[in-house]
Amino acid sequence: MKKFLKVFKIPKPIIGMVHIEPLPGTPNYKGRVKDIIDKACTEAKLYLNAGVDAIGIENMHDVPYLNKTAGPEISSLMSIIGYELKSRIKLPVGIQILAGANKQALAAANSAGLDFIRAEGFVFSHIADEGTIQSDAAELLRYRKNIGAESILIFTDIKKKHSSHNITSDVSIEETAEAAEFFQSDGVIITGTSTGKEANINEIKSVKKTVKIPVIIGSGVNEKNADKYLPSCDAMIVGSFFKKNGNWKNTVDRSRVISFMKKVNKLR
Repeated sequence: MKKFLKVFKIPKPIIGMVHIEPLPGTPNYKGRVKDIIDKACTEAKLYLNAGVDAIGIENMHDVPYLNKTAGPEISSLMSIIGYELKSRIKLPVGIQILAGANKQALAAANSAGLDFIRAEGFVFSHIADEGTIQSDAAELLRYRKNIGAESILIFTDIKKKHSSHNITSDVSIEETAEAAEFFQSDGVIITGTSTGKEANINEIKSVKKTVKIPVIIGSGVNEKNADKYLPSCDAMIVGSFFKKNGNWKNTVDRSRVISFMKKVNKLR
């Protein structure tokens, strides 16, 4: 928890998501790198001015996602975007590269001077939209050590959304969290079944009692349920609710962010 508070410097931080426009080589790429960077910086500045505590960047528009094999055309531009955001907004900034491209995310974070990554498939394999996501805790932590990136926190999804966990159905979410803690995760992320779907509050409370590392809510947070979730977690990642009409594909809605942060600041 000390490492967590050293990065965020505030209890129960709210991490606002910047969903990067389609990147080079992906089916929906429009051929304008500068516009991609500019839009990301504009949304990050909006979050900053609205009082959000940290920023996460993710290549969510790069559908369909590759399985752990995002190329240098993706990781290099994500690193540039991360660097631009970090240099301009002076907030903690993290990165996720879909799907399961955890080493690429760590490399980009290290080059850009970012603070954390979101990793899927850290412990226990699962079947995702992209296919089988193999666990990579041992490889990822050794890579972090080798490149001198030990200050970068690795937050890890457990029983992740958009995935089937039938193979590990005999392993509870609490046992999965314990395995992540044992394998030196810097925090576990609990989600609903898909983007924008609420996480199970009972699972969150149970995992919080089970492990000593931070417990982060990774989907389905909105202004109506924030008071339910906040006492039982250490951070909340908010994406869909902060967008116009609550749709992750849209741009950030300043009024939604301000209203949400006003409520959260009264609660914490």
